[in-house]
Amino acid sequence: MPENGNGHARKLGTSGLCPICGKLVSEKFRPFCSKRCADVDLHRWLSGSYAIPGTEDSDEDGAENTDQAAPKPRKDEEN
Repeated sequence: MPENGNGHARKLGTSGLCPICGKLVSEKFRPFCSKRCADVDLHRWLSGSYAIPGTEDSDEDGAENTDQAAPKPRKDEEN
């Protein structure tokens, strides 16, 4: 198995086919067959064609936004 640069074996893809056009993968453009297919994939990500499903009202950590005001500090904790 080829190495991935840090001394560990790299697991090759099971199909060995480009996810864009279906041609054989080129080692230089892995997991794509060419720069063109890599650019097509990048364009799809940047244009929003690919999207990770989620709700708009969730925070980055997944917590729901409840819009509750923060508790007021006690008098002995004020500056």
